Amino acid sequence: MTTNAKRDYYEVLGVTRTVTEVELKSAYRKLALQYHPDRNPNNPDAEERFKEVSEAYAVLADSEKRAVYDRYGHAGLGGASGAGAGFDPSVFQDFSDIFGEFFGFGDMFGGGGRRRSRVQRGADLREDLTLEFEEAYFGTESRVTVRRHEACEDCRGSGAAPGKGPTTCRSCNGRGQVRYQQGFFSIARMCPTCQGTGSVITDPCAKCKGDGRLLRQRSVDAKIPAGVEDGTRIRFAGAGEVGQFGGPAGDLYVVLHVKEHPFFEREGNDLHCVVPISVPQAAMGAEIRVPTMEGEHTLKIPEGTQPSTTFRIRNKGVPVLNGHGKGDLYVEVRVQIPGKLNKRQKELLQELDVLSKVDNQPLLRSLLGKVKDIFQ
Repeated sequence: MTTNAKRDYYEVLGVTRTVTEVELKSAYRKLALQYHPDRNPNNPDAEERFKEVSEAYAVLADSEKRAVYDRYGHAGLGGASGAGAGFDPSVFQDFSDIFGEFFGFGDMFGGGGRRRSRVQRGADLREDLTLEFEEAYFGTESRVTVRRHEACEDCRGSGAAPGKGPTTCRSCNGRGQVRYQQGFFSIARMCPTCQGTGSVITDPCAKCKGDGRLLRQRSVDAKIPAGVEDGTRIRFAGAGEVGQFGGPAGDLYVVLHVKEHPFFEREGNDLHCVVPISVPQAAMGAEIRVPTMEGEHTLKIPEGTQPSTTFRIRNKGVPVLNGHGKGDLYVEVRVQIPGKLNKRQKELLQELDVLSKVDNQPLLRSLLGKVKDIFQ
């Protein structure tokens, strides 16, 4: 592709002058992939088109150059745009990011690459622990069994035989990268021999086979604070797998599963329970003993208590995790109607019925709503 006059850079990339940075990069990636020389061997038109879109992107991706170009066009850029000097790949700042996604290139156009460190952080681990409701409420100490990699005793985590050590990789001379020439590109890739570390173990430890670690089963003491709930995740720093070649250990995450309680139901830091009372207790009032997680509590039932009334007992709920105070306990009373009555009970209820006669007539809608509210 040959042209005497430069085309507008926005036209080259197929975008408008209001294009965003993200849209610009997306448009360039699409065209670069389409016209890349590796995908169009022996095609000079595609190579020229690739140079053109690359030059346009190099200018528009630079905020200062873009501002000059928007104001003065190609003339304002002078030699900076590549005019008269041919294609200059040194102007590109993020080619490794763009082409790395397409072709797996680690570095392009002679840019500096970094050697990978042999030292790697250990992996994080997860273990599950089931607790009784009481253990979650009061807190507890438990032991968690973990299978994890630990440093080899013989080589002390180096991976090399005792008295030996890593040697410089001959494939890359310790740089961690090998460089290839592809057309007008100079491409650096991770050294396949040393995996980018720049060194290799030629005399590996016989016990760990050069890995520097061995798989062990350990018991970790886990202190569970009061107030945890089902699904709580607790982090134990440094209790995960040991890193390779002296790297720091990962973390252990213990996920808690709390069993249900026979009669308490938890909502946040509050507890709920249902307690039955008799008809006389509801009618005349009473003092009853209700359970809490820390013993019984005396609850006063006022005279005329209606069915399903809920009473709140402050500070008898669950402790606030890693905080202060507790939630509340909510006690719902259910008036228990006897299913079978003896002769004396029937006589007393009949007498009560005479003394407290209720007119069994339909309620007005307004009054019916109030009654419903009472029984909800």
